[in-house]
Parts: sequence; C-alpha cells; structure tokens
Amino acid sequence: MKFLLRLAIAAAISTACAWADVKLPSIISDHMVLKKSSQVPIWGTADPGEDVKVAMNGLSASTKADAGGKWTIVLDLKNSATGPFEMVIEGKNKLTVSDVVVGEVWVASGQSNMEWVVSNTLDADKEIAGSANPLLRQFLVKKNAVADPTEVAEGIWFAASPETTGRFSAVGYFFAKKLQGELKVPVGFVNTSWGGTPSEAWTSAEALDSDPDLKAARERVRTAVIEHPGKRKAFVDGLGAWIQETGREDTPVADPAAFSGEDVPTDGWVPVKLPGEVAAPGLPKAGVVWLRKEVTLPAASLLPLNLPIDGFDSVYWNGKLLKQTTYQDIPSQGYSRRSGPYDIPADAVKVGKNVLAIRLYEPVGPAKFFGEPKAGAASLAGEWLAKAEKEFPDIAAEKLAAAPALPAKPPGASSTAAFLFNGMIQPILPYAISGAIWYQGESNAGRAYQYRTAFPLMISDWRKQWKQGDFPFYFCQLANFQAKNPEPGESSWAELREAQSLTLKLPATGQAVLIDIGESADIHPRNKKDVGDRLALIALAKDYGKKIPFSGPVYDSMKIEGGRAALTFRYTVGGLVAKPLPDTFTVKSQTNETAPLVRNCPNSQLEGFAICGEDKKWVWADAKIDGAKVIVWSDKVPSPTAVRYAWADNPTCNLFNGAGLPASPFRTDDFPPLTLNGKY
Repeated sequence: MKFLLRLAIAAAISTACAWADVKLPSIISDHMVLKKSSQVPIWGTADPGEDVKVAMNGLSASTKADAGGKWTIVLDLKNSATGPFEMVIEGKNKLTVSDVVVGEVWVASGQSNMEWVVSNTLDADKEIAGSANPLLRQFLVKKNAVADPTEVAEGIWFAASPETTGRFSAVGYFFAKKLQGELKVPVGFVNTSWGGTPSEAWTSAEALDSDPDLKAARERVRTAVIEHPGKRKAFVDGLGAWIQETGREDTPVADPAAFSGEDVPTDGWVPVKLPGEVAAPGLPKAGVVWLRKEVTLPAASLLPLNLPIDGFDSVYWNGKLLKQTTYQDIPSQGYSRRSGPYDIPADAVKVGKNVLAIRLYEPVGPAKFFGEPKAGAASLAGEWLAKAEKEFPDIAAEKLAAAPALPAKPPGASSTAAFLFNGMIQPILPYAISGAIWYQGESNAGRAYQYRTAFPLMISDWRKQWKQGDFPFYFCQLANFQAKNPEPGESSWAELREAQSLTLKLPATGQAVLIDIGESADIHPRNKKDVGDRLALIALAKDYGKKIPFSGPVYDSMKIEGGRAALTFRYTVGGLVAKPLPDTFTVKSQTNETAPLVRNCPNSQLEGFAICGEDKKWVWADAKIDGAKVIVWSDKVPSPTAVRYAWADNPTCNLFNGAGLPASPFRTDDFPPLTLNGKY
C-alpha cells in the first residue's frame, strides 16, 4: 500500500513538473544573437494563464500564457550594449540562456549554393584557420519538409572558430564577416537552406493560393506526396498477393557466384543493349535474369554507382552482394540506385578488370533501365551480357494485366510547395531580423517566366508573415554555368536572371550579379567570398549608411542612330570599364580545370553583346565604350532593332564599372520567352 502511495505521489510530481515547464524554441538558446531593435520578440510555451517573466541586462518584462499555453514578450533593445549577457526566463520553472549578444541578425536561405559550406570553398583551409570570431554566429535550422505548418525547428547557435566555421553556409559566413568587420558589432545569421529546392517550397500555402496556377499546382503536388505512402503500401500488398496467386515467388539462387563471379564462362549469355528493356532472344518474358559487365578502372578509389532500374534487383560487385531492392522496399517508379548503399568502397575496387553483375527478379515482365547506367563518371551504356536463371510459365493475358503497377514517383517533400516554409520558416517566426539574403533559382530555371510571379510572391509573403515591414531582401543572380555557346540564342538561365532582375521592382531589394564567377562544369562555384562580399556591399550601402558602390552597370535606355545602338546605364560609378578577358575560363576549380577562351568578337572592346533586326536573327555584335554610353553594331545588321547582353547560360562578357562590379545581363526586346509555358 505504501509503495503504491509513493508511486502515485511520484507520478503526480512528475506530471506537475512536466505541465509547469516554461519552454523555449531552439532558436532562443545559448549563444544567440538578438537584433538591436525596439521590437525583439521572445516567445515560448507554458501552462495556460501562467505568469512568465523575461529579464536581461537590467531589462525585464512579463506576460501571461494564453489559453493555448503560448506566450510572447517583446523586449526593447534599441539602446542595448553588445553583451554578452545572460537571459533569464521564469515561470513555474526557471531557464537561463547564456552568452547572448546584441547586434545584427540576417536570414540566409535558398538552395545548394546557399547551403554550400565554407569547407568546400576556395582557400578554405586558410580561411577556417583564421576564422575565430565570437561575434560572428550562425543558427543552423535542421532540414524539415512537412505538409502542415509547425512551430518546432531544431537547430543550434554557434560562433565562428577553426572548429566550427567549416560548417557555416559559405555565402552567409562571408556576408556576415564583411558586415561584422565594417560595423564592429555582433552579426548572426539564421541558415535555413536546402539544396535542389524551388522557391515554391519556401512560400506559404496562403500566398501560393493567391495565384490560380500556383494554387492548382500546390494542391496537385501536395496530394501526390501525401497519398504516395498509401499507394505504395497498396502496391506491396497487392503484388505480394498476385505473386502468390500466380506462383511467381522468387527463390534464392543456389550459387550466385555462377553468375556474378569474376571469371564466369560466358557460354549461353546473350548481348543486351542498355539503357532500355532487358529483352533479347533466349531471355524469358518473366522470370529471373542476370546481367553482367566488365568495368576496367585505372585506380582503386570510392566508386559511386548510378543504376536507373525499373525492376527488382540484387547488385553484385566482383561476386559479392552489394545491395538488394525488392518489391517490398522499392519506393516508386523512376527509382535510381545510387549513393550510399550503391557506393563501392575503395578497398573493393581493383585496378584493371572488375565485374558488375545484376540479378533481376521479373515476376510481371522484363525490367527496364530508364536512364544511363554509370560507374562514377564513366558511362556503362552499351552492350551487356544477359542470362536467364529462371523462367515463369505463361499466364492468361487478363491475369497478367491484373498485376498491380508500381506507383509513380512523387515530387520530393523538399520540392513540394509550402513544405519548407512550413518546416523551416514558420518555426523561426517572429525572430527579429535585419533582413534576408537569398541564393536560389537553379531549380526554377526551366520555368523562368513563372518565376517572375513566384519569386516576388515569396518575398512579399515572408514580409507579411514576419510582420516586420518591408525588411531588406537581397538576392544572388544566377552565376554563369554550363558550356559556352558559340552562337547567340535563347537561354532559360538568362530568362531566370531576367526574372530576378525584374524582382528589383519590389521595395528594399537588391541583387548581387555573379555572371563573372561561375564555372562551366560545376553548378556550385567555389568562389563564395565574392558572393558574400557583393551581398554585403548592398546591405552596407542601403541599410548601414556606407557611401560605397554596391551595383555594377544596369541597362537604362537604348537609342538607335545610323545603324548603331547607343546604350546608357545606371550605377556607372567610376565609369564604364571593359575588363580584360583572360585566355582561359574556369571549367571546374575543384580540379583546377580550365579551357581556352574563344572570343565571339575577337576585335571588339566589349564581348557579350548580340544584335538583331526585324528578322529577329541574332548575331554577335561589336561594342565599345563611348564616354557614358556603350555603342553596339554589326555589319550584318544594318538596321538593328534590339540588343542583348550576356544572354546565355555561360556568356563571355566583360562590361564592368570602375568599382569592379559586373554589368547585369539584359535584353531590350520583348520576344516570347523560351520558358513561357513552363509551370510548377
């Protein structure tokens, strides 16, 4: 009886303590940077009606938790010293947040070029070694893509140091470093970014639903993502029952080495060309089929495989099972076997001949390679050898047609409209911020015209949701990327850059032009210092009163006289400059790979200009600086009507201003864009 009484008392005490705890979001935690502002929200949860007090550096404020247990206290820190301070939050319990500093706070968001860390940039070792700076801090938001808004975001604050800086967003770090160096105050940034994501994923459902096209797409994609787990379970259950009913169960192979070994006689094996259907004379319509191919390698190193298979497979490397994908665990159609389990470790790779073998279980019909198989960067397309292990007896056509089909692959959660807003923006509202920096657009390039709507919609949405007015929002224009085009023409990346430039119509926006620092074979240019610095120039000039240039030349007007186009520009501080072109351009800085630069107009002072007449046929143009103007012409176009500059994925161009900042790509025409019909 006494034991039961003690147990009941202990349970009551435990429950009471859990119920009474004042709790804080993870962004309000040790080492945080608070904005020096009169409106700095501190928030959390407690018992409904519980008294909560927040105190720091002689300031204090109190409130009561509402009926839902939520509370918010707004501190006035506009006259606060830098710190560090200790913040105390008291309700029925007491919490202490240590090493709090007051300064500037920015949000850094976007896709992989914002996510890209310092350790993967140029001269990273030197930068990291000298990076100790307790007044430069990052809060890293844990990746979270969810269907509905959440108030929970995991993450931690940490200061720059040789032990931590390598994990900072590189763009965010160099941006914050320049601000901190100029302003001499603490600078923190909230890194909420995720590679390969479209802007729609970072926009709230409320905002997306204000546009009919985006609303319809959001609902369609959301439904596909949410319903997919149920469809996949139905497929697994249905196919399992169908296999049993038709007697087409798989059985373990007696001797895998007889098919997958390194020195297997090839008598009875038939050639099959991949990618494509695994079908050839002598192979069954349904059953178990083996594929094998010799792979000759010059060195023993980690080897990633990429095997785009629609089917159920067991992959062997030099006779040893690497990974198996069954119908019970295949996620969807279009599932490519790669990375992680399909990486062959270096100690399993031989110099010279290796053997890749794949066992395909085909209960319904032949498997298919829907894309190019690869081993590392090497293509495995072409001829393979194939041999049957087992053949299933024919069944009636109607029974075959009744086999459940694997559901189509839905968009990834991180690419689904509103999911990243829900999981990685909503939870950090309403943290007081100075502004936001953004590097994204690669994932929207195929529908660049729609980005004219989607991108400013996202910016306006963030400002509405944050309730801090039209806070500064500065973004990166896409860098040059992909192969050089020898002829002028259309470009989805150029159209995306145009959509970004058009977004400057919104108040308190700015654009860092990166058309000179990209790499043709790497979508992630390793020079992130110039990116962060150029964004910082905009903030320093627009928000912190520094009288400095922050933009390269921006097209203003065109006048055609005597068969030549005269162009004027804004932001020409120091005058227009034709920057000397190098003999080579960067292919991939990670491997120090370059290629010879072939000039489009070898005798022209300026490169990158194209011109056309009424026929809309573009040709490369000669161009020169004439005082405050650029004169553009071509003997092939006696009556020009339009001019374009740097209108390509990876243009060769060299117009700058005296401050060393590149001119933004532009066009004077309004011809129908390549991406007009591209929709999310």
